[in-house]
Amino acid sequence: MEMENRTVVSEFILLGIPNTKGQKTILFISFLAFYLCTLLSNLLISSAILTDSPLHTPMYFFLCNLSGVDVGLASIITPKLLVSLWSKSRTILLGGCMSQVFFYQYLGCTEGLLYTIMAFDRYVAICHLIIMNWRVCAILAAGTWVTSSFHATILTSLTFTLPYCGPNVVDYFFCDIFPVVKLACVDTYVIKIVSFTNIGMVPMTCFLLILMSYIRIAASVVRMRSAEHHQKAVSTCASHLIVVYFFFGPCVLLYTQPSLSNVLAIPTQIFCNVVTPMLNPVIYTLRNKEVKAAFRKMKGG
Repeated sequence: MEMENRTVVSEFILLGIPNTKGQKTILFISFLAFYLCTLLSNLLISSAILTDSPLHTPMYFFLCNLSGVDVGLASIITPKLLVSLWSKSRTILLGGCMSQVFFYQYLGCTEGLLYTIMAFDRYVAICHLIIMNWRVCAILAAGTWVTSSFHATILTSLTFTLPYCGPNVVDYFFCDIFPVVKLACVDTYVIKIVSFTNIGMVPMTCFLLILMSYIRIAASVVRMRSAEHHQKAVSTCASHLIVVYFFFGPCVLLYTQPSLSNVLAIPTQIFCNVVTPMLNPVIYTLRNKEVKAAFRKMKGG
């Protein structure tokens, strides 16, 4: 068939979460609760960091950036998912689909780079007893946002320069690269290879750098003589390692297996993008005395 006779797709239909007949009300309430808790918890921790001077340190500066990323990731997916559950409207315009792909890749890459920088911050603080100055922190944070914008722009451009002539049904609950490129009218072998390399290499590189940092940190912690410093280092690093596991675990599962069944892919994405943004502030504050003290000050206690 000639390209001229094909209809160019101007919108997509998201199939949503499979096998949820009769459960849409429960899912709507659950996702709404997760989203509101995400907004509230990240707003609280950001307010505490910004208003409490003892928290004006590199670790909390990067944590404040991470809170912004978590709110953004949840806001890319959850509102549209709530609309589809409430009104059964599954249509998304081409521009909206492009925006989801771009911002999902943008914020996802930013989050991975922030975790890497936070591991490096812990490494220099524990192993070399050096606190990064604000200029270095600002440059590193700005570098993560700028680098991620290039990453997302390349992947989004590669995805949507392909011709989409129909069908337009995305077998997923939001626009992600692999479900969308399956609908292209041409052979997508090259885009899949490029996307896999780009998406897979970034998390893998970040993970290896984090692993190297924590191997050095573990060696330094073992040699610590002060029980108080030992306990504080372990507590801080444990929180970071938990959120790193929640981030990189799903990344490895989703992007090293592009043909992963939706039975596994969709629950993994929901946990990664709906549940984890709410858990991150809880994990960081659950055993953190400094943040708890800041909350008490905010309450006037």
